[in-house]
Amino acid sequence: MTDSQHSPTHTPFTLRPFQNRDAEAVAQLVTDGVHGHWVYSAEQFLEERQPDRLRWVAVQDERVVATARLAPFGSGSPDALRLDLAGDSAAFGALYLALLGRLPAGFSQLLGVTREDWPETMGFFAAAGFRNAWQSWGAHLNLSDFEFAPYQPLEERLFLDGYEVERLMKDAADPDWAALHALYQQGSADAPRNPTTTPDALNMAELRDMVRREEVAFVVRWRGQVVASTRFTPHGAEVETEHTVTHAAHRSRGLATLVKAHALAWAKAEGFSHAGTGGTVLNLPMLRVNSRLGYVPEAMWITWERGLGV
Repeated sequence: MTDSQHSPTHTPFTLRPFQNRDAEAVAQLVTDGVHGHWVYSAEQFLEERQPDRLRWVAVQDERVVATARLAPFGSGSPDALRLDLAGDSAAFGALYLALLGRLPAGFSQLLGVTREDWPETMGFFAAAGFRNAWQSWGAHLNLSDFEFAPYQPLEERLFLDGYEVERLMKDAADPDWAALHALYQQGSADAPRNPTTTPDALNMAELRDMVRREEVAFVVRWRGQVVASTRFTPHGAEVETEHTVTHAAHRSRGLATLVKAHALAWAKAEGFSHAGTGGTVLNLPMLRVNSRLGYVPEAMWITWERGLGV
């Protein structure tokens, strides 16, 4: 079935479901839509169609000029579908209406995520009646400017109290992985989150496998026990913080700052050029930690919400 819609300048768009031959064009549109924040390949869009996922495209003069996708948001909001749009914003309204007529069952709300300095999607969600429901922050640190020396007095003071920082090696003993997982669970339960900043839950084996396969972890020990941790994932020339947490009985001593400073010093020594991090604006303790470490905040990420009236 073919639908068409006219933009405010009376330029026709033909709307249809995504086909595999659209993958290269869609990859470029989505990369441009996130302003190069991530780079997508055609392979990521091939055969992505599933019963609970929809992607449509807008075609003009036989060229794909815009795309929209609905897919389950994930564990952060299991009753929500996520709406993503990219390309010519004049086609967003028509694509949105096409998807609304084909919603999969079992979902009660739509969520959209964009940055406050991306006017195309910000303007669409505001005009389409979505609510600016949650805000998240991102920040980057130029590692060439990072020096560990300012944190040495903190390290010396904490050392006298029995705290020591080390990298958690991939062959660590099972009790260390159990302690790391317990910290992960505590941090997940305690830290303020919103749908965008809620990670998938991991059991101990999954967490251990992820750290061994993809991440680098640093921990703080107190009398041999793991009481704080931070995990980084390398991406090209950048490292991204996955999770930083301190045991409740050891908070307000500077352990999160110290363990993350050690991880940043390691990343710089390994030749990484930048470090990235982020989280909900409600997580004030971590905002303070990252400010002390020299991270520079970026434009906020906005999660828009609209109920489906079911």
